[in-house]
Amino acid sequence: MAIEHKTIDYIGEPERHGRVIDQVPFWFLGNFHFFTIAIGFVGPSMGLGFGYTSLAGALGILFGTLFVAFHASQGAELGLPQMIQSRAQFGYRGVVVVLVGTLFTFVGFNVADSVLVANGLNGILGWNKSAVTLLIAAAATAIAIYGHDWLHRIFRVCFWLCLPLYSLLCVAIMTGHVPAPHPSAAHFTWVAFIGQFAASAAYNITYAPSVSDYSRYLPRDTRPSHIITAVFVGATSAAIWLIALGAWLATRLGASDGLVALHDAGAALFPGFGVLMALASVTALVATMGLNAYSGMLTVVTAVNSLFDTAPTQRLRIISIALVAASWIGITFAITANAIALLFATLTIMLYLLVPWTSVNLVDYFFVRHGRYAITDLFTPRGIYGAWGVRGLTAYGLGFLATLPFFVLPDVYMGPAARSLGGVDVGWLVGLLVAGGTYWLLSRTLDISGERAAIQSSEESLRTIGSVPAKIAAG
Repeated sequence: MAIEHKTIDYIGEPERHGRVIDQVPFWFLGNFHFFTIAIGFVGPSMGLGFGYTSLAGALGILFGTLFVAFHASQGAELGLPQMIQSRAQFGYRGVVVVLVGTLFTFVGFNVADSVLVANGLNGILGWNKSAVTLLIAAAATAIAIYGHDWLHRIFRVCFWLCLPLYSLLCVAIMTGHVPAPHPSAAHFTWVAFIGQFAASAAYNITYAPSVSDYSRYLPRDTRPSHIITAVFVGATSAAIWLIALGAWLATRLGASDGLVALHDAGAALFPGFGVLMALASVTALVATMGLNAYSGMLTVVTAVNSLFDTAPTQRLRIISIALVAASWIGITFAITANAIALLFATLTIMLYLLVPWTSVNLVDYFFVRHGRYAITDLFTPRGIYGAWGVRGLTAYGLGFLATLPFFVLPDVYMGPAARSLGGVDVGWLVGLLVAGGTYWLLSRTLDISGERAAIQSSEESLRTIGSVPAKIAAG
């Protein structure tokens, strides 16, 4: 299978070879590794018990995945990466403002992944942390360079590799074959419960800027409900399962490192099983790091194309992946913070940055323009969407500013509104409502009927040439 030649350009109908059923294992595997287990440590680290941690985790995952699943339907309809479509709300050049937060998300996830893998394998097998960091970065980079089809293929292999192993471990836990001391003392607080909810919601919402990247090869006539259901089922089932497993490991074994805990629980069954569990989970996580590198590349290429009217060539693609990889490697080597504290802080910041964007994008797609866009106009600053989308940028800015008084960053900053609420984090909800509501109100003056001629012209162009013309794609 050759290296993918597409980057941010439109996927024509003859090139659409995806299957909606493949979205289930793809997004299942995206959460089916020990990083997700570590999400289940957040509540117990704040004193929350197993039951409430599992409940808060499940509710957070269900909430966050709603946004991801609805974004996924955009990929098949438009045949574009997620952030290119965001030019309709933020403008050809204005989208760069949002891309900063998006790139932070992909790099931040891979930094957290690298820290967790390096610390875990060092604790289990004594492997050198620096060597592990470089090795997994090289593997993730290679996956990203080969692109979309290789990602789907590798994810399917990892899915069938990990599913029986995790199933066997969980059956052993439920039947009492994994020894565990008495549960640690735990108590319920809203701060801990909402903290676990927010971390879980953030965990899946962070897939929102990339989900269309992996559904854009589906046929355009694929029913949106089928895509939404496939992504929702895949992304929620794995995450709810492993967050509950993480909560059990934290409250019953006192675990604070997901990979080490997975190894120790597996080793209790029979010799070697713990190492097998750990290595299989690392393999799945490295594949997910490849997903982040691939979508990070699309983010960088979108930004460069937006600012400098640069054609999205294969050379630019490879350079962008290398830059993304160099960024997360450099930050990983510079970090000395506790892994769980780093994980929680990273997820919280991601949530604050992404919620206003996802709210604006979904309101525009489902309630303002109803999925009707002039695709060719997304590739030029002179199209109907313009260079700067004032409505989208205003809504995003106000949404983010509204979260500031509600910020809850443990040991770093707590906003005055959050302090008045006893430290409960509702900033993400405020950002969601303010950004979406503001954009909807501002869009009341948008002349949607005036866009019909451009949409029709775009559709005729795409039917004639099958793709966005290079001269348009280059700006």
